[in-house]
Amino acid sequence: MSEPTSDPGIILTPEEKRRQRQRNLAIALGLGALCVLFWVVTLVKGSAILQRPM
Repeated sequence: MSEPTSDPGIILTPEEKRRQRQRNLAIALGLGALCVLFWVVTLVKGSAILQRPM
């Protein structure tokens, strides 16, 4: 087997790291908002959310 190389891979510039953090934060906030929305809808509708006509 060949030995693994010590290639560091892709090295991001400080600007790219900053933008990556901003994207990650935006994704996290979006997912958090979606969770809160589902939670609020569940509270408002109560257990009747599962009782629908077939």
